[in-house]
Amino acid sequence: MESLRTDTAENDLVSRSVPIAEPSFRAVLREADAPRTVWSASGEATVVGSGAAATLTADGPDRFASIRTAAESLFASGDVHAGTEAARPRLFGGFAFHAGGVSGSPWEDFPGARFVFPRVQVTWTDERAWLTVNAVGPDADPEAVEARLEEERERIESLPAEERAVDPPGVSARRRTTAREDWRSGVEAAVSRIRSGELRKVVLAQALDVDLAGELSLPDVLSRLGETYPECYRFLVEPDPAASRPQSSFFGATPERLVSLRGRTVETDALAGTTGRGETPAEDEWLAQELARDEKNAHEHELVAETIQAQLSPFAGTVSAGTRRIKRLATVQHLWTPITATLDSDEHVLSLVEALHPTPAVGGLPPEKALETIRETEPFDRGWYAAPVGWIDAAGYGTFAVALRSAVARGDTATLFAGVGIVADSDPDREWDEVQLKYRPILDELERTEE
Repeated sequence: MESLRTDTAENDLVSRSVPIAEPSFRAVLREADAPRTVWSASGEATVVGSGAAATLTADGPDRFASIRTAAESLFASGDVHAGTEAARPRLFGGFAFHAGGVSGSPWEDFPGARFVFPRVQVTWTDERAWLTVNAVGPDADPEAVEARLEEERERIESLPAEERAVDPPGVSARRRTTAREDWRSGVEAAVSRIRSGELRKVVLAQALDVDLAGELSLPDVLSRLGETYPECYRFLVEPDPAASRPQSSFFGATPERLVSLRGRTVETDALAGTTGRGETPAEDEWLAQELARDEKNAHEHELVAETIQAQLSPFAGTVSAGTRRIKRLATVQHLWTPITATLDSDEHVLSLVEALHPTPAVGGLPPEKALETIRETEPFDRGWYAAPVGWIDAAGYGTFAVALRSAVARGDTATLFAGVGIVADSDPDREWDEVQLKYRPILDELERTEE
């Protein structure tokens, strides 16, 4: 059953912004109140949100429409002085992968959909930094917001300019939720369904639970991820703090954009097909060429690209795909095709998110049979893994990424997720190796480097 909740009865909104001396990302995030928010993407501003002036939550198959309705209501009565477009007030959050919501560890604190309107928002652009203070309902008094804006400006500008980075916590133990024998059986069963014509493709994932040897510093993890993966979408989403448990944090650095909408221009990506990086430039180039020529990976990629274009066609008069190319990241290389579209009429970004999720890059084809196979095969709940995370503004524009290369941390434990696309000629052992490769971006930030 669908449900929707907001944490305020009144939707009067006041937002004020002011330029500030550029603070340290680490310091701002370290001092931020829970729930904390981070969004950073190449070509976009970096945002750190602190606390919640309002929270929108929903569950059930209508969660996309419910959040859209609540967001439009929240922004409808806005008194906004943003100063610059980058500092405009935005909602940040995401959705569960499955329509039925989430269940089990480590997702106890996460609903089917949740978006936060930060009380305090610090934004970094290429030109400068901005501070935004938001208030909703009884707190939405313009004079009080402007006074708090000045207080927050003084506080943030007094933070240390730079802090010594905290080392990764180290990993003391690992527990796989999928044994290798079970993985082989699951992949073989999926391949059998594909060869029989029941499926065309399905994405199967694994989860890895780790015990941390020390304290996890998310400001440092996200800073290092930004340095290592500057072209990826970095995110941090936290649910409401639970009094009985340590704060949960869902974070990652994903290479895959689900959709960006501005005006009537839509941008998205087909990202499927993976290989590793070489030890030398020559080996790296050889691996890239092998990936480009590999029939299995090319077939998997084309399924994704064709389906995304078909999913956008009801909204757009023109949908065009760019030239397929190689997207190189620090640990892997992917086949990548940029896709653009021009909408026939104005649309809210969440209408496109709902139409595109899940893409065949994280679900499969046909979608219903693929989701059924995923639920039958994976011995864990995906929660928000491989689901849309991103932001919405008052115009209904926004950007959403697919929450890959991600983990949920809580206290001294973390759960990492990674998946691979299965097609007719998939080999279970090769797919197993690819999953381990996809753990590396997050696992590298948890394990201590040997001296």
